[in-house]
Amino acid sequence: MADVKAIADQLVGLTIKDVTELLQILKDEHGIEPAAAAVAVSSGGGGGDAGGAAAAEQTEFEVVLESAGGSKLKVVKEVKTLLGLGLKDAKELVDGAPATLKSGVDKAEGESIKAALEEAGATVVLK
Repeated sequence: MADVKAIADQLVGLTIKDVTELLQILKDEHGIEPAAAAVAVSSGGGGGDAGGAAAAEQTEFEVVLESAGGSKLKVVKEVKTLLGLGLKDAKELVDGAPATLKSGVDKAEGESIKAALEEAGATVVLK
C-alpha cells in the first residue's frame, strides 16, 4: 500500500494545472468527480499560482438583514420594494432580524440591496 503521507505531500505541492489534470484522470479513468476536493486542494496548495485566488473567489452572496436600526418603518418599506413583497411579509422579515433577505445574488446586486437598506437605516451584511 502507498505511503499516505507521501501522497499528501505531493498533493499539497500541486499547481492548479496539475490539479486540473488529476481531476480529469480521476473522472475519465475511474468515474470519480471530486469537485469539492478540487476546491480544497487548489485553494490550499503551495503553488503560489495567481489563479488559485480567482478560483476560490466567492460569486454568490446572501443579503442578511442584521437589524432594522432606528427607522424600522423605512426599512420595512425598502424591503417591500426591493423584494416585491407585501407589507405584512416585509414587516415579518424585518421583525425577524437577523434574517436572510435574498440568496444566490451576485456581488453587484447584493451591494445594491445593501446600500439601499443601509440608506434606510438598516444594518446589512453580505455573506
